Amino acid sequence: MRPWTGSWRWIALVLLAWGTLLFYIGGHLVKDSEHAPRSSRELAKILTKLERLKQQNEDLRRMAQSLRIPEGQSDGPISSGRLRSLEEQLSRAKQKIQSFQRLSGEAGPGREQEELRRKVENGVRELWYFIHSEIQKLSHVNPTDRQKQTDALLQDLGHQQRAIMTDLHELAQADGAGEWRDKEARDLSILVQNRISFLQNPQDCSKARKLVCNINKGCGYGCQLHHVVYCFMIAYGTQRVLILESHNWRYAPKGWETVFKAVSETCTDRSGATTGHWSGEAHDRDVQVVELPIVDSLHPRPPYLPLAVPEDLAPRLQRLHGDPSVWWVSQFVKFLVRPQAWLEKEIQETCLKLGFKHPIIGVHVRRTDKVGTEAAFHPIEEYMVHVEEQFQSMAQRGHVDKKRVYLATDDPALLQEAKTKYTDYEFISDNSISWSASLHNRYTENSLRGVILDIHFLSQTDFLVCTFSSQVCRVAYEMMQTLHPDASSFFRSLDDIYYFGGQNAHNQIAIYPHQPRTAEDIPLDPGDVIGVAGNHWDGNSKGINRKLGRTGLYPSYKVKEKIETVKYPTYPEADKMLSS
Repeated sequence: MRPWTGSWRWIALVLLAWGTLLFYIGGHLVKDSEHAPRSSRELAKILTKLERLKQQNEDLRRMAQSLRIPEGQSDGPISSGRLRSLEEQLSRAKQKIQSFQRLSGEAGPGREQEELRRKVENGVRELWYFIHSEIQKLSHVNPTDRQKQTDALLQDLGHQQRAIMTDLHELAQADGAGEWRDKEARDLSILVQNRISFLQNPQDCSKARKLVCNINKGCGYGCQLHHVVYCFMIAYGTQRVLILESHNWRYAPKGWETVFKAVSETCTDRSGATTGHWSGEAHDRDVQVVELPIVDSLHPRPPYLPLAVPEDLAPRLQRLHGDPSVWWVSQFVKFLVRPQAWLEKEIQETCLKLGFKHPIIGVHVRRTDKVGTEAAFHPIEEYMVHVEEQFQSMAQRGHVDKKRVYLATDDPALLQEAKTKYTDYEFISDNSISWSASLHNRYTENSLRGVILDIHFLSQTDFLVCTFSSQVCRVAYEMMQTLHPDASSFFRSLDDIYYFGGQNAHNQIAIYPHQPRTAEDIPLDPGDVIGVAGNHWDGNSKGINRKLGRTGLYPSYKVKEKIETVKYPTYPEADKMLSS
């Protein structure tokens, strides 16, 4: 017996088992070609196994060479020819799997993985709010000794929280997920913008069904813009061209088109065979021109109001974005605020003049007419706590050459106060905008220019610290969504959660049970629907358990958002034009 016969037999058995496994995988691939492709996760596992087999193949080739098996030997199972044949089968199997992945459209992470990632991120954040709040309460028990311990503990916890969030950020970019998000966000936005443009530019305006919206709602710029967005969403849902009436606009008497591009290039005339006031989508079916009231007076209410999203886009949006309803609103804002050439030039010149560059955090401080009525007073220190936390997080993810803050405010004195108190920061701000935002200057073209610039630069920052009770801040947050695949978590509000004025109910679904800890708490069972009133930013939210009819507090991590979907029209003609 030759000395390597035992090794030969051992290798033969390994190769036989390996060939059987390869045949088994190949058989399943052929079978799967007749049905729906496997999920990305299953295919990824198979690819991993095949890579391992490929490595084993290389090991076996080296073993065969070391045993000096003759090149042309035909009576042994591990001849070089058979090894090459197996290697070719392996290569074809890999190509087939990869083609299945492309056909299934499952490039990038799966929807479940993305939702889980955001759930973990939100849970960590809410845990931090809770611990931070509880330790601050403890600090009042014994201010002398306890305060030092509390401060040190908060520092350690803060560092740990930022480290976890950094890991999650890297997870979001792993395995090509970042490239997938960029492409998916771009594709979805192009799709929606194309549908809106198709609706807004009919071939024959005289025959088009129209919805008339007057911009002059009695409120400020952010509120009026949201009023137009609400009109636009209903126009989109009812397949009517939006006719925006903006003559004698309180900010610009010559109208919307002097500042932003027209909402239609082919249809701006409100004339039609029949005209009537909104009385519901079904009742208005035979009316060519419908006039829409402000959202507060809308009756009956159509389903096309925030926070609902289109049914056909919902699965993709839930996979891509942490707050699909904000993304949906942002697409209408994006179409509306396309600047005229003079405004685009003004934005570019102001950017250079201010020295606006990254990294930079946006801070919006609303004082004048909001304080004491719609919102509480918040000193600059409250904002800067969150600014500093965010810069520390940025520093853990990369280099921060300077801590820049874009400060937008209607209080002209605040800029100097901030510079005096925070000397290690560079504050970028245009104080002339603050003066123009004061009450006696607010409704002027100069004031309009100022608020547009503030919103633009706030949206361009890397993170936003503000009060969501302000429409200006919410518009900036909406515009921010159009600049990133998912900027749903790029904010810290000192008061409200995000909302859209006149929205339908904002609901969440309980995912964990909860037994009340205090008289302020409400019980939860998995599946309970909770109407959200707000987030206390201390680990608890407030809302009503709709099953029990009880209002109170509940842990924020024990619920998830209830995504409402609506059968919006899909505009297949626009999609065909896009694909061609």
